[in-house]
Amino acid sequence: MVPALRYLGGACGRARWGFPGGFPWMCGPALGRPRPQCGGGRSASTSSFDVVIVGGGIVGLASARALILRHPALSIGVLEKEKDLAVHQTGHNSGVIHSGIYYKPESLKAKLCVQGAALIYEYCNQKGIAYKQCGKLIVAVEQEEIPRLQALYERGLQNGVQGLRLIQQEDIKKKEPYCRGLMAIDCPYTGIVDYQQVALSFAQDFQEAGGSVLTNFEVKDIEMAKESPSRSKDGMKYPIVIKNTKGEEIRCQYVVTCAGLYSDRISELSGCSPNPRIVPFRGDYLLLKPEKRYLVKGNIYPVPDSRFPFLGVHFTPRMDGNIWLGPNAVLAFKREGYRPFDFSARDVMDVIINSGLIKLVFQNFSYGVNEMYKACFLSATVKHLQKFIPEITISDLLSKLESVKIRVI
Repeated sequence: MVPALRYLGGACGRARWGFPGGFPWMCGPALGRPRPQCGGGRSASTSSFDVVIVGGGIVGLASARALILRHPALSIGVLEKEKDLAVHQTGHNSGVIHSGIYYKPESLKAKLCVQGAALIYEYCNQKGIAYKQCGKLIVAVEQEEIPRLQALYERGLQNGVQGLRLIQQEDIKKKEPYCRGLMAIDCPYTGIVDYQQVALSFAQDFQEAGGSVLTNFEVKDIEMAKESPSRSKDGMKYPIVIKNTKGEEIRCQYVVTCAGLYSDRISELSGCSPNPRIVPFRGDYLLLKPEKRYLVKGNIYPVPDSRFPFLGVHFTPRMDGNIWLGPNAVLAFKREGYRPFDFSARDVMDVIINSGLIKLVFQNFSYGVNEMYKACFLSATVKHLQKFIPEITISDLLSKLESVKIRVI
């Protein structure tokens, strides 16, 4: 265990010590410079860095890029357990650039989402990464949803979301000819992008600035070294030892963990609390047949209900031209299990024993039953979709795709 380490990730803790240049969430001693070459599967037994980032998804790569651009004198390494980067959460999401309308005004989430949307558009323009600013309609289809919609509109204005307006039925038809609704929020600043492509561009920036990426490096242990390595000129300059499942090790002075669905476990390895726990939920998406894609032009979302933990089924255009319909939200039996029958005994036991799942189930029992029903019966999902676009039928749907969403409990 590493009592000196603190943790950053999907469920994050706060550092005890500061870091030169404004990174208070990192922890460790001082700075140095050796820089191994990047590459998948290479021996890491003698590698040392000033900073190591665990996790090669978009959060880890963005963190690595920001660090090396602000602190070019540091040697920084990214460790990724897979042979490729950005293949889990980053590669299994809907690809929406959200505008920041949903979050509580003045909250960190609201500020980061609004600022992040502007930055992602700016970055994509700089790098020539394709995106579509196709907009989003949040549509009220029942009279009882209108007060919630109006409250959401006011929240979006307070958050500084660009271009918001409330529109009536006739303007809904102008934006989405096949969508029915009583009232909607038109959010033109919402867009779509391939986040895996963005993440790989971050990785390229990072490596071009001198950073190193080591793939096929699955972290098994993080500990403080008891003595300096043999024949070492640096002594205890790199006191943190990160070991992988192959017996290789990396030494560093600071460690940042951005481990996605394994955030709590990596936090525990570093000597910090594993709470809050990660509970995985699988989201099943349906595909609209190519000849029916004309039914959807941009993102179409329901009015969120604050009583439930998920947004609900929506319509999402993709950069490849596909239209995703969904997702539902059902408990996954494996943290990175993207198919219905993926199973891990350890992950299941963690959910049962160590999480607040029972409390979540009791709080959202009817919602959970409904999600399970939709997962089992396609007609139930289609019925929900028809509230927004009545022309959609079961025969218009192609297949299911799966993603795994993090639920922090």
